Order: sequence, then structure tokens, then C-alpha cells
Amino acid sequence: MKRHLLAISLLAAVAGIAVGAADAWAADTSPSSTDGAEGSKLANAYATFAGSSANAQALVDGLHNGTAIVLVTPATATTPAVQTTLTPYTGKMGYGNVNLALALAEADLAKAGITQPTTAQIAAALNGGAVTTSSGSVQMPGVLALRAKGDGWGSVAKALGLKLGAVEHEAHARGPLPDHKDIDHDDKVAKTDKVDKNDKADKADKADKSESVADAQHVDKPDHPDKVDRPDKPERPDKPERAGR
Repeated sequence: MKRHLLAISLLAAVAGIAVGAADAWAADTSPSSTDGAEGSKLANAYATFAGSSANAQALVDGLHNGTAIVLVTPATATTPAVQTTLTPYTGKMGYGNVNLALALAEADLAKAGITQPTTAQIAAALNGGAVTTSSGSVQMPGVLALRAKGDGWGSVAKALGLKLGAVEHEAHARGPLPDHKDIDHDDKVAKTDKVDKNDKADKADKADKSESVADAQHVDKPDHPDKVDRPDKPERPDKPERAGR
């Protein structure tokens, strides 16, 4: 009887350990509450821009995880539902970068006069493509396409004709922003590279000028005229001998 009770106790202990391990594994692999809160906050902030809460959540999740994004334009009385799929060029991004990417896309569309974009226009603003406006067709460079080339956010904003500071100010109220090192790094490298190239060009230019000045200062000396041969002095006549010698 004692042996039977001991065996039951051992089995219960093993089962308890297994359940505890399973709970711990689930806790380690599930997303943290902080990540979930940031993602939900961003989705709520961009719901109007995306056309719906579902589209906004799809944008945030797809940009964060680097996975395909499916956006849906609901059907109306005169038009059927439209589905647009895009795959981000940038791969996985932190929520700060997601926020700034969406803010830049929204600002770029607004600059073109589009404040209530369709799903296709949102895709073009992110990955690049043509959009139709009241004034004609506009080619969008694509926020993610520019970023994927290695451009810093400052360079991306400049390529779009936007001021990064103003976009950051709008994005800050919606959620986290990327670290300033991430924002400035690539732009500083580009600026340093330009300075180095200009410096080399200046040095080369100065060297050329120095050689030109040296050539100008070096004037060939005129050849000396041949010396004129002096006429030979006439020989003195012999003195006559004096008488008596």
C-alpha cells in the first residue's frame, strides 16, 4: 500500500513539473504586454489614415514583423470590395520605425492632396508606385523603398520633399519614435562621405593651381649673346739699340 501511494506521489510531482515547464515556455514565446500595447496604440492612431481599424492593425503588424500586409477597401453601394497586398521592403522594424514610416507615408500623400487614401494609394506611398490625384498622376518614391536602400530617415524625408522634424512632431503623439542614433546614423555617414570627397577635390584643385603658378613663375632666362672677340693688341716695335753699346 505504501509503495502504491509513493508511486502516485511521484507521478503527480512529474506531472506538476511538466505543466510548469509548459507554462514557462508559453510565457517566453508569447509577445510581451508592452509590445502588444504599443502595437495597439499605433493601430488606433492610424485607423483613420488606413481606412479602418483592421487595416491599421494589419499595417502595424506587417511592418513590425516584416510580413505581407493585406488591406481591404470595404464595398459600397456602387463599388465592390478591393483587396490590396504588399510586402514591406524593409523587413522587420521596431515600433518606433513603424510609427515614423506610417507618418511619412501619410505626410507624402497629404502633400499630393490625398487625405483619405485608398488601400492602393497607401501601398504606393509605402513601397512606391503611381497614384492618381485631382491634378493627374503622381509617382510616389515609396517610404520603405527609400529606407531599404540604406537611407536614414532624414534622407528619406528629404527625398520626399518633407521636413523630418515636423513629421516627427506629429508621430510623437501617436506612439514611440526610433532612437536618434537610428535616425541620424546613415545621414551622418553620407554627409561625412561628401565632405571627404569635397576635401579631396579641393586638394587636387589646389595642387593643380600650385603647379600652374610655379610654371608661370618659371621664366626662361634669355640666352647670353656671344662674346665679341677683342682685336689683338698690335705688337710693340723693337726699341733701337743705343749707340756706344
